[in-house]
Amino acid sequence: MELYAVIMAGGVGSRFWPRSREKKPKQLIRIFGENTMIQDTVKRLEGLVSNDKILVITNKVQKLRIKEQLPQIPPENIIDEPFGKNTAACIGLASAIISKKNSDAVSFVLPSDHLIKDVEEFQNNLKIAAEFAYKSKGLVTIGIKPNKPETGYGYIQFDEQSDNQIHKVLTFAEKPNLETAKRFIEAGDFLWNSGMFIWRVDSILAEIKRHLPDLYYGLEEIKTSIDTPDFEKVLTNVYGQLKSISIDYGVMENSSNVYITKSTFDWNDVGSWQAVYELSDKDNENNSVTGDAYLVKTSGTYVYSPQKFAAVIGMENAVIINTSDALLICNREQVQDVKLVVDYLKMNQKTELI
Repeated sequence: MELYAVIMAGGVGSRFWPRSREKKPKQLIRIFGENTMIQDTVKRLEGLVSNDKILVITNKVQKLRIKEQLPQIPPENIIDEPFGKNTAACIGLASAIISKKNSDAVSFVLPSDHLIKDVEEFQNNLKIAAEFAYKSKGLVTIGIKPNKPETGYGYIQFDEQSDNQIHKVLTFAEKPNLETAKRFIEAGDFLWNSGMFIWRVDSILAEIKRHLPDLYYGLEEIKTSIDTPDFEKVLTNVYGQLKSISIDYGVMENSSNVYITKSTFDWNDVGSWQAVYELSDKDNENNSVTGDAYLVKTSGTYVYSPQKFAAVIGMENAVIINTSDALLICNREQVQDVKLVVDYLKMNQKTELI
């Protein structure tokens, strides 16, 4: 069984503005520790997947920085999509490239910006899923046991009667409202959708052919040009015509061959500044500060100001992100709306701030 990894690294991380920008988004910045999030993602694979079998799918704007941050990955394994076409096309492209080398290889498809500290358990989960995927030809995803009624994640209902490590998936549920999320947790047979997948590349390509035939035949055309001088031209011509759809909508929700394994490792998708606050060390007033700041009569607040001194007085439950060219101040309960700022900047052509 030959193992590959596909790291999806094309996102812009708009909810992490103003630190996250198009040219240097969330996965390419240091949020915790000394490494960037994509560097930690690759490091977690050490001893499981060799560097020459790790593919990073990104875009032209981010490709150079990714090469700089991941010098151990062969340059030809860092592939830029000519157009953003969502996860089905991204995963399909990587699978086509791998299948040219080994059609029954197992690939781990991983986001580039998750926080996972328990590397040993993470790798154990991947190994269990890989063995099952290789033998059964099933599509496996990793589910996270909910610790609260979270409305920002999708949920997956599983068959509790199936194997205690690998479960048959019954249904996918979109991001619920609070009452629905509470019902999911009370039911006990729902897990958070982590966005991590494990499968044989021939299995996922067969499912794409069954459920997204136009995408499949486009990928087949691209596959014929791999390792030829025409690859870039064919990729650009074909990719522009591909349907933009997520792998969840396009394949996983329609396939009868989907399984889930419960994670036994710590996990956080660090999806907002609220998540960063929750994961950060705090003082006696529940404040977390990065940089030089003086806080007075302030509690429950996250301050990031490494380049300029910041004085904060009389704030509660706030997020303050102070960079060289922009300042964000918002209530911690409204951090999901940070992406609206990015939309505003785009509409008003303030491209230097995006």
